[in-house]
This record gives sequence, structure tokens and C-alpha cells, in this order.
Amino acid sequence: MLVSNKHKLRPIQWAVIAIIIVLIGLTAGRFSINPSDLVSAIKKLPSILSDLIMTGQISEELTQQERIILLIRFPRLLTALIVGAGLAVSGAVYQGVFRNPLVSPDILGVASGCMFGAAMGLIMPGSSWITVQVLAFVCGLSAACVAMFMAKKFGSNSILLMLMTGIIIGSIFGSGLTMLKALADPYGELPAIVFWLMGSLSASSWSTVAQLAIPVVLGYGLIHSLRYRLNVLCLGDQQSRSLGVEPEKLRLVLIVISSFIVASCVATVGQVAWIGLVVPHMVRTFTGANNMRVIPLSTAIGAIFLLLADSVARSSFTMEIPIGIVTSLVGAPLFAFLLFRFRQGGTY
Repeated sequence: MLVSNKHKLRPIQWAVIAIIIVLIGLTAGRFSINPSDLVSAIKKLPSILSDLIMTGQISEELTQQERIILLIRFPRLLTALIVGAGLAVSGAVYQGVFRNPLVSPDILGVASGCMFGAAMGLIMPGSSWITVQVLAFVCGLSAACVAMFMAKKFGSNSILLMLMTGIIIGSIFGSGLTMLKALADPYGELPAIVFWLMGSLSASSWSTVAQLAIPVVLGYGLIHSLRYRLNVLCLGDQQSRSLGVEPEKLRLVLIVISSFIVASCVATVGQVAWIGLVVPHMVRTFTGANNMRVIPLSTAIGAIFLLLADSVARSSFTMEIPIGIVTSLVGAPLFAFLLFRFRQGGTY
């Protein structure tokens, strides 16, 4: 289903929408921010970033409001944008590679591996937050690699077999996570594991933005350059070969890049459900299956979706709601609506 030109938003309209959403993200929360404080903080942003890059410390005097904006909300806003974009573009790639609009980024067990690694780091004595992130990242990538290795060892490169091995690996890591929960201290370690699994952006900082931006931006750049080949891959292996594309190699490259992005995001902020499934599915429903449009639109809408969800999580109640709860409460009904629309005559 294609959208007619008269219903498409112009670039200036997209820019206005983006500015409004960013302002919502900066001002939403339990601590009120005046417009004058916001303007003053934005003026000081370049010098603050320069100080952090050069010395790692801030030399300029900041008011309490400016500190909240520049050191808490701005990094959190950027983290939400990067994670939402990364999960959405990974979901779009997975759905294209497996030629199934119901596939999500954790189909190869990446998310399960990340959760197992994080739980292992949280119960290890003397482990730091960096240790938790590294273990989550390594286990997430390992899960995807093992799933693909098993599929190859079984003597087939079929998409169905790769999906089945992904389910097997995800189940194994899920069982390991359950075992770690049973072994964890119920008064300290277990609550930490549970809250991490819900997903949260509360620990975001400028270092978080830096460590996320590198894999997500680089990964998106590679995916963006391969989006036409992804269109060819969606035609099937035989047609891809006839058009000069090696489907096995391209599929492997795209899966590795997407899994790398997902592992980076989940290892940093925990599990954030539904974005990788709902956002690209929604884009395909309303714009068609052309990945030349699906990839950039999914990236932009995923970033906006998570930023708005984080704003709701921070400002709805006196305490912060885990971001995974908000994305699930919004994503599940939205996905049900999309399925109903598709059944009533929609098309991909």
C-alpha cells in the first residue's frame, strides 16, 4: 500500500515535528524546566561537549537546571534516539532477510544472550556496570554466531533452519537466565536482574551516547548502502543470483551487522520490547515493502517512538516506569491494529 504524494510530509514539516519531539524529551519529567533555562543550556552545549572530549571534566559553571538538561536529559534523549533507531533498523533488516514481516531482532537469540550475560555480570562478585555491559554484549553476539554456525553445520543455508536454530539458542540462554535468577540473592541480586530486564535509560550519560553512537551509526551506514541489495535478496535466492547478488554472503553480512547493533543496544539499556517488530512492520504496512524507503523511515520512526515512550516513562507517575513496560503497553495494541488492518485488505 503506497501513500499518495499529497499525504506525504515535506522536509520542513518533518523538521518541525523533530524539534517538537526533542523539546518534549528535554522538558518532560518531574523537575520542571523553564524555556529560558533550556535556551541557556543549549547555548552552553558546545563548550560542555568540548570540555568532556578534551579533558573529561566540565570547567564551566552551571546552574542546577542547566546540569539537569546538559548532563542528564540531553544524554538520555540522545540515548533514546540511538537505541530506538538501532532496534528499528535491525528489525527492518531481519524482516527483509527472512522475508517475514513478523520477525523481530531477537529471532536468533541475540536478546536472550544479552540478558543472560547481563544477569551473569550482576551476580558476579565485584563486577562493575562496565562488566555487565561487556558480558551482555559478548553473550548476545555469541548467541547469533552459534545459531548461524549450527544452521551451516546442519548442511543447509535455508532461512527456516536458521530460524529454528535461533529458537533453540534463545531457549538455551533463556533457561540459563532462569537458573541465574534462582541462584541470585533474592534481596539484592535478583531485584537488580529483574529491573535490568525491564529496560531503563536512567543510567544514560555522555559516555553511553559515545559507546552507542559508534556501532549504531556505522551499522546503519552499512545497512543504508546495502538496502537496494536487500530488495534483491527479498526476491529469493535464485532471482538474487541471476541479478548478480550472492544471497548467502549478503544474508550473513546483514545478519551480523544487525545483530551487532541489537547487542550494543540491549547490552547498554536492557531489553526494550516491540520496537524492532512493530516499527518496521508499521512502515511496511503504510509505505510498501521497498527497503529503499523502509530502512530510513524505520530508523527515524523507531527513534521518535522510543523518545516519546521514555518521556511517558519519566513523567507519568512519581516514580519512573521501566521503558520496557511502556513500549509493550503501546506496541502490543498497535501491532494488533496493524494485523487487523492487514487482514482487512492491507498489503506489503
